[in-house]
Amino acid sequence: MGNKNRQVHGHSGSGNQLKRDLTTRQLTMIAMGCAIGTGLFLGSGLAISTAGPGVLISYAIGALIVLILMGCLAEMTVAHPSTGSFGFIAETYIHPMAGYLVRYSYWIANVLAVGVEVSAIAIYMKYWFPTVPGLVWILFFGAVLIYVNATSVHTFATFEYWFSMIKISAIVGFILLGAYVIFGDTSGTNMGPENLVNDGGFLPFGWSGVWIAIFISLFSFLGTELIAVTAGEAKDPDIAVPKALKATVFRLTVFYVLTLALMLMIVPWKSAGVDKSPFVKVMEILNIPGASGIMNFIVLTAALSAMNSQLYASTRMMFSLSQSKFAPALFGSVSKKGAPFAALAVSATGIVVAAAVSALFPNTSYAFMMGISMFGAIFTWLMVFISHLFFRKAWEQKGGRKLPVKMIGYPYLTIIGAVLLVSLMLTTWVTDFKILLQFGIPWLIFLSITYFFTNKKKALHHESVNQLNN
Repeated sequence: MGNKNRQVHGHSGSGNQLKRDLTTRQLTMIAMGCAIGTGLFLGSGLAISTAGPGVLISYAIGALIVLILMGCLAEMTVAHPSTGSFGFIAETYIHPMAGYLVRYSYWIANVLAVGVEVSAIAIYMKYWFPTVPGLVWILFFGAVLIYVNATSVHTFATFEYWFSMIKISAIVGFILLGAYVIFGDTSGTNMGPENLVNDGGFLPFGWSGVWIAIFISLFSFLGTELIAVTAGEAKDPDIAVPKALKATVFRLTVFYVLTLALMLMIVPWKSAGVDKSPFVKVMEILNIPGASGIMNFIVLTAALSAMNSQLYASTRMMFSLSQSKFAPALFGSVSKKGAPFAALAVSATGIVVAAAVSALFPNTSYAFMMGISMFGAIFTWLMVFISHLFFRKAWEQKGGRKLPVKMIGYPYLTIIGAVLLVSLMLTTWVTDFKILLQFGIPWLIFLSITYFFTNKKKALHHESVNQLNN
């Protein structure tokens, strides 16, 4: 069963194949690189100002949701290691329309997330060049990363690996420095664990603030699912994918909770915001010569890294859409170096959107771009949970081979993850993030209409794919 599906969706003999060049180490670094971006370095300021010190609970709950998600993804991806994995699984086990909605929603999420990262880059560059318009930096760095993605997956992975190494090393250094400042002999009188309960207590905005901040925390974790997208280009996916998923979730949880806890002990939570990175504010407060400039360079690198990964993810999802006949055949072609150039070109539109939003709304572009990009991500995660319920039921009914990786707590944990995501999405309607549903609902309606008008023949394809499972 699994092997047949691999051959078909690997597009054997099509002449348009992606190369299996990614190692476990590179997979882990790519996912870490995508997730450790502005969500932590800049978005954490927004989360802190929403929940106060209680943001630590928000990130812990966000990590729990992602941990359940990774368990479901690991099980399904190892069974079907294909580019655009969860879109293919939704198509196969639910309905072609489900695969269509998931792939396009994930594509638009990453296209817009590229815009979020590049909007943050414009904010970071103001630290050194306060008079240069953000639009200039958006266009410049956008062009650089399009070039990197237009070469080969090996070049991309090498670029991303070192990007990730820089910021992960910086986070480790930040944790060590913060621990020394807080618990060492040099601790200032206004720094320490007491900052977690000063200014209104640990939950100054109550549990409602904690709940809303969970939504913001999920943006920080966006990108961990990229391992499933890269499965089609992984060496030995049965081994590499589950190892990379486990390592990524564990490291992200430790990094996020530890860094935020130390940050809150050094910087009073009321000083948080998105005018600059909270990490830079920490360095300014500690008054270490040159440290704030170095940290600003590191958070700039983090945004470039995340943007690089998200441009990769959106390109591969568009490639997957074309291979499944959901998008023009042009987007399913690859260059001599194995890069899907046409898919990359259309996926770079997020940079154009960010440039337009930055020009029109320079002071609110980051929060706006984050709000519209999050719908596609949360909807995709929700469909991963739903797909897992269908997948496991079909796999067990048809007596397939033993699953190499099996999600614990099925179906209860899968259902809990889905319920939490639906609840969070509905909650945004009464918060500052209502743009999520204002954008998302029309987007799904638009996709549904285009599906019925352009994909009538897809039902026949769905039946042929299902026969592979018999």
